[in-house]
Amino acid sequence: MDLQRRIEALIEAPLDDMGYELVRVHLSGSERRTLQIMAERVDGGDMTVEDCASISRALSAIFDVEDPIRGAYALEVSSPGIDRPLTRAKDFDRFAGHLAKIEMQRLIEGRKRYNGTILGVEENKVRLATDHGDVELPVGEIVTAKLVLTDELIAAAQGDAVH
Repeated sequence: MDLQRRIEALIEAPLDDMGYELVRVHLSGSERRTLQIMAERVDGGDMTVEDCASISRALSAIFDVEDPIRGAYALEVSSPGIDRPLTRAKDFDRFAGHLAKIEMQRLIEGRKRYNGTILGVEENKVRLATDHGDVELPVGEIVTAKLVLTDELIAAAQGDAVH
């Protein structure tokens, strides 16, 4: 099991017990390492600084005991934000109708990078409407995916748009 998956396995249940859902674990840096934990509230409410602090305290205690990362690192807890990463199949259904940038592990229809409107997920494939036509991208082969900041996305985040 790689380090990221090990960390996910350590923290998913405690986060769930606290009323949060894990969005992403990302370890970066070589000399000054940073462990970024992105989480969101299960109830759909806005993440506050207090939420992030509470998560940070709980995860610090777990990491002190389990010690999954060798050496020093900084723990950073944050919300996904408006132009969030899309890390789970359900994210693509939740944000159907919005623009996204997606990078694949391998060429699909001659390309690795896609920009388009999310149409949802069917049979573990993200359907995306692009300028070159609709494509189906296997969820398991997505390297990165992120919402594109648009007026529509901002309006939806503020509750002005029905979604």
